Amino acid sequence: MRQDKELHALLRLIDDPDAEVYETVSERILDYGKSIIPNLEHLWEITLDQQVQSRIETLIHRVHFQDLETAFHEWSNEKKPGLLRGAILVARLQYPDLNVSSILTQLDAIRRNIWLELNPYLTPLEQVNVFNSILFNYYKLQGHELAAREPKQFYINQMLESRQGNGYSIGILYLVLCELLDIPVFAVDIPRQLVFAYIDSIHPFLHPEREEDPQVSFFIDPMNGGIYTRTDVDAYLHKIGVRDKQDFFAPLDARRIIYKMMEELALCHRYRREEEKADEVQLLMRLLIAKK
Repeated sequence: MRQDKELHALLRLIDDPDAEVYETVSERILDYGKSIIPNLEHLWEITLDQQVQSRIETLIHRVHFQDLETAFHEWSNEKKPGLLRGAILVARLQYPDLNVSSILTQLDAIRRNIWLELNPYLTPLEQVNVFNSILFNYYKLQGHELAAREPKQFYINQMLESRQGNGYSIGILYLVLCELLDIPVFAVDIPRQLVFAYIDSIHPFLHPEREEDPQVSFFIDPMNGGIYTRTDVDAYLHKIGVRDKQDFFAPLDARRIIYKMMEELALCHRYRREEEKADEVQLLMRLLIAKK
């Protein structure tokens, strides 16, 4: 009962003209966490003052972001954080009430369609061709360059809904599906690009107790499924002035992939002069700096 009285008192003070009072009230409201959002939404609906409505909207956003920071911190500190979960958390920046079950349902439908076309007798290249045919011909996913500077193309829910994405949103879908179907495709740290490698099962990343050299069969462009040889990638690295090439063929973990994705998303917001959004992305990125 005391808490209810305190909450009602705090909500009544949202319109206080004193900035210090408002800030104190805001911090106390944030302490309630997501449970206070229905109260704030109801207050917004019955409030006629636009300035007060704006304050309420800001508070709701701050509560959502605070909750996202906690979830992101927990994810980044997991022993082996899941890539799909990381992508969902990034999407919650723009869509705090994201329907995760819808994403999982769509993902499972795509997985089933690919699985039905696979068989154990396919070569690695044939496996990837099946993947590419389902994603880019059947589902008609369209990849767009990062230079398009379109934030929504980073969000996995929007990519699944519109079938429009970039190398990161489509690429994460690709990697998650490969993991579900036990196909050894991994992201590698090629500069200025997100490139995948089909890595033979004896790769030390999969079996660190072995001493064999990495066995990359070929490389994949997640934007459109294009296939590249080691010669192609070596030529690209030579073109951009990279000498020690071996370091760029180690698979990336989920934290590093999400970090690179968010780095590009922040740049996208800066380009569009959406400074507050870029700052929020970078706040979350700092949780990964020690882990990437």
